[in-house]
Amino acid sequence: MGFKHLFKAKLNWNLVFKRYIKTHQISIDGKAILDVSAAKAFKGDPNLYNPEDLLLSSVTSCHMMSYLYVCSQNNITVISYEDNAEATLEVLENGSGRIVEIRLFPKVIIQEKEKTEEALSLHTKANELCFIANSCNFPILHFPECRVE
Repeated sequence: MGFKHLFKAKLNWNLVFKRYIKTHQISIDGKAILDVSAAKAFKGDPNLYNPEDLLLSSVTSCHMMSYLYVCSQNNITVISYEDNAEATLEVLENGSGRIVEIRLFPKVIIQEKEKTEEALSLHTKANELCFIANSCNFPILHFPECRVE
């Protein structure tokens, strides 16, 4: 059996002039305070991160770290990694909603030309290992590209 890690976050919000402003702060010991709001579409501050941004960021970040790990295990040198990820949020008439799909578009540059196909296929293994992807109940689709430099 594996082992468990505990992560903690503290959220602070206050009523402002008798209005329910959606801006709030999240703090994690030893890290910068994160100012968060609702998405602009839901009357939040468009200059701040929102929970949907953070979920999408978590998926793409975790996938990249898992991918770099599996590449290192397979002696593939990744020179650069870029992703322009997208998430689709479905909102129902009753006001509830959920992320229904995330699409990752990783563009990877590797050093070994003979490992291009393997580098592309390792996105599947990275998804299997990704802690965040394993915690999601929606599809995470991958549209990878790989070049050699």
